[in-house]
Amino acid sequence: MEKLLEVNNLKVSYHTYAGEVQSVRGISFHLDKAETLAIVGESGCGKTVTSKAILRLIQTPPGEIKKGSEINFDGKDILKMSKRELTDLRGGEISMIFQDPMTSLNPTTKIGHQIAESLIIHRGLSKNEALKEAVKILELVRIPNAEKRANQYPHQFSGGMRQRVSIAIALACNPKILIADEPTTALDVTIQAQIMGLMKDLQNKFGTSIIMITHDLGLVATVADRVQVMYSGLIVESGTTEEIFFNSKHPYTWALIKSAPQLNSKNKASLYSISGTPPDLLKPPVGCPFAARCNYCMEACLEEMPQSTQLSDTHAVSCWLMHPKAPKVESPLRPGGVE
Repeated sequence: MEKLLEVNNLKVSYHTYAGEVQSVRGISFHLDKAETLAIVGESGCGKTVTSKAILRLIQTPPGEIKKGSEINFDGKDILKMSKRELTDLRGGEISMIFQDPMTSLNPTTKIGHQIAESLIIHRGLSKNEALKEAVKILELVRIPNAEKRANQYPHQFSGGMRQRVSIAIALACNPKILIADEPTTALDVTIQAQIMGLMKDLQNKFGTSIIMITHDLGLVATVADRVQVMYSGLIVESGTTEEIFFNSKHPYTWALIKSAPQLNSKNKASLYSISGTPPDLLKPPVGCPFAARCNYCMEACLEEMPQSTQLSDTHAVSCWLMHPKAPKVESPLRPGGVE
């Protein structure tokens, strides 16, 4: 597969009155053409910060992308791009669907004009041409009565329809990469399935690469080609969807999968939850960040950060349990990622 995006040693910090919060602490990954990469983890683990860093949307101050970080897109270093180059990149080459469409859409501007704006900037269309094209794009994302709806405002749309509009704006210029930050949050299950089906259809049609940021493992299992698990600003495990769900090796990955509701659970069975809280990133621990919450914690886990172990060409994990001298631990999950 051809690599479209490469992120190397990405570090992002926020400078606060209390000190430097190390939100992302040196992560590296890549995205291939026409694939879907899912980034999963608890709230605050650095998923959204990573996605914003790719588009240089980290507000400075208080945020800072640290020296030594690299984000290479199609052979170009995004961190060295000029303002003009970034304008062409955002929306034209890489687009983002934000978590809450009601806050990302302009409440005072008609939907058609919001889509047309991107077409005018990136494709050089006239206003009339862009508005006609906006109607076609609304039809593409399956919004009924598209011509009429293009003249309406965001508050006149349901949550699912607003999300479709966000997808329409993101796909207006046929970007090479689509970043979807929790695209189905607050939507019911039926609408979630429709939105994800729509994104998959559009990916198949245009060959778009997708970075999916989510905590919904059911969603990941359905749409992702590869998965990377983030915790405390680090990638603790990465692999194909099959490797993560059927052969995961990190205790945090096990805990995430166990905490997802199971269809075969009894009605009164209590949901599994991960005890404790993530570490304070003002003062990150010297050892494994998951050590204080891990049922398999050893002395080495508290004293030193584990190195990444390559289990296959696609599967890597950072855990002291992979050390040759560590005790052998069997996964607490049954095949398929179910207890």
